[in-house]
Amino acid sequence: MGVIALGAAGCESKAGLAPVSGKITLDGKPLAAAHVVFQPEAGSKAPDIGGSYAFTNENGEYTLRTFDGDHVGAALGTHQVQVNLKIDTEGNPRPRTPPKMLPARYNRQSELTFDVKPGGSTQANFDLKSH
Repeated sequence: MGVIALGAAGCESKAGLAPVSGKITLDGKPLAAAHVVFQPEAGSKAPDIGGSYAFTNENGEYTLRTFDGDHVGAALGTHQVQVNLKIDTEGNPRPRTPPKMLPARYNRQSELTFDVKPGGSTQANFDLKSH
């Protein structure tokens, strides 16, 4: 009975939402502890869902969750994608040796986009360049 309950919980979905995961690299190497945000552009098919986010693991891999944290995935449609380095609760950059800064074209002035289609994607991969 526990297996059935777990299976049902894993299948939870919301209309207009699809699972999205991928990998972020910087200059070809996995980017750990990055904050990834998908923000639907105008015309999103599920505007009530809003944006989604994730943090990359040590291999640069991530799986998106809605901002409310209740669902895995992102709204269907085109998204602006922002990648920032993870910060601590006081807003200080996470200690790194040497410290890394991402160009604004990946965060504040992001040029990254991704189209979330029905069925989702496990290949929402971005290879960022430090210069």
